[in-house]
Amino acid sequence: MGMERKDMDLEGYMERARNGPCFICAFLAGDPGYAHHTIHEDDDHVAFLDRWPTLPGKVLVVPKAHVEHVVRDLDAAAYARLMLFVREVALAVEHVFEDSERTYLYSLGSQEGNSHLHWHIAALPPGVPYEEQQFHVLMTENGVLDVEPDDMADIAARLRAAIGR
Repeated sequence: MGMERKDMDLEGYMERARNGPCFICAFLAGDPGYAHHTIHEDDDHVAFLDRWPTLPGKVLVVPKAHVEHVVRDLDAAAYARLMLFVREVALAVEHVFEDSERTYLYSLGSQEGNSHLHWHIAALPPGVPYEEQQFHVLMTENGVLDVEPDDMADIAARLRAAIGR
């Protein structure tokens, strides 16, 4: 998969994020309008491919419970379990995208949209010019990757196979 980008429908995305159901809770409930490729899950967490990836194989990791604050809504043990789950998935991303220059881990969202706690895992491919790295490459405002459905399924299968290696 190359780095071909397409424009993101930012207005539609913001409308859905701010006024629609919690996209994570809808995904976990099986709503077909919020379907994603699941990579890994345990009793408390799930990892899935980002529907609008800005980097190849970009994954989201979430607690299954609707938690909104990255630190204060989790006790130390729950936070540690979540971060170990994030690490396990990030290691699989690094295995599949083994030539990546860096693996980005970050949590976004707000009370105004996408409030369900979620961690992003994104591997920066080699050769991305410095001025297009970091925040620039992560912002959907700069376009999202145009990934064919079969390619998404293939990436999901490769990531699933890499879990726990």
